[in-house]
Amino acid sequence: MKLEPTLTDRILEAVSEAPGCRIEDVVGNFPDFTWNQIFRELGRLSRNRQVRLVVNRRGLTVRES
Repeated sequence: MKLEPTLTDRILEAVSEAPGCRIEDVVGNFPDFTWNQIFRELGRLSRNRQVRLVVNRRGLTVRES
């Protein structure tokens, strides 16, 4: 039986495919999750140094660490 990928797995895959993507793009990729669920997971991934949240002219972007 194949397991469904977790939100963490899905976020990390999306960020690796589109480095420097805006947070809005990440949220838009996962309509089955709320903005809060995704932002909370991005915060956890950032604290664990799996992604970097960067504020720049484009707004808040997400990058691989």
